[in-house]
Amino acid sequence: MNTKDLLKKVRKIEIKTRRLSDHVFGGEYHSTFKGRGMTFSEVRQYQFGDDVRSIDWNVTARYNEPFVKVFEEERELTMMLMVDVSGSEMFGTQEQIKKEVITEIAATLAFSATNNNDKIGLMLFSDRIELYIPPKKGRSHVLRIIRELLEFQPDGKNTDITGALKYLSNVMKNKAIVFLLSDFMAEDYQHTLKIASGKHDVTGIRVFDKMEESIPNLGMVQMQDEETGEYITVDTGSKSVRRAYSKYYHDRVNYFHQSFSVSGAGTINNRTDESYVKKLLGYFKRRA
Repeated sequence: MNTKDLLKKVRKIEIKTRRLSDHVFGGEYHSTFKGRGMTFSEVRQYQFGDDVRSIDWNVTARYNEPFVKVFEEERELTMMLMVDVSGSEMFGTQEQIKKEVITEIAATLAFSATNNNDKIGLMLFSDRIELYIPPKKGRSHVLRIIRELLEFQPDGKNTDITGALKYLSNVMKNKAIVFLLSDFMAEDYQHTLKIASGKHDVTGIRVFDKMEESIPNLGMVQMQDEETGEYITVDTGSKSVRRAYSKYYHDRVNYFHQSFSVSGAGTINNRTDESYVKKLLGYFKRRA
């Protein structure tokens, strides 16, 4: 992708996702993810309707008229986007492949965070840590994150969620809002997820294509494994083949739900032909 085309794509995603984060998710995000508490801001004259418990009696005595303390929410939150860039994210049979949907969701979350003056970081992972961008504030930083999501070419093809979560624990010493975006076609990450969720506010966003849920009966078909690159001929006419694939797929989906449930972490399931806007908004409202 040349620079001109990349900038066009970045701009297109910014226009779409920033509009969503400005008009739809701004307030929802703020009310869902609270800051660390309230901090003293100023003292002002008492107004009708003010809580009498907030009266500053020392200042009131000094000026012989009531003054109240004003407090502001102390935010300074950090959002970490953990994005799976393994080979399977390139799959898609609808208008968008999984990677494109994940990019739009990540961009929307990033702009929602930056609208609330929070820091945003990015981790791209496959079977290794591909890229880590430390959390920072600002629009230019978000645009860099979008560029990386669009053009980054990973070295690894497989998925190691455990390794990514361990890396998160090493680099993020303070509590963060963590969104883990993947199709979650992986295993053996429950223990590490539980540790990470004990320290951070973790949400798993599972993005999947409806054609992944089962194999249709199409006879003998040559298929490529996106994560290994291997081509194999599959007899989709065989009931046992279709049954084995269905079990493989649903075992991993069930593991995803069970792992996040026992870890106390949140989940969002978004099919590539569904509105991620409704899914995110519903999740924020339930949590708020």
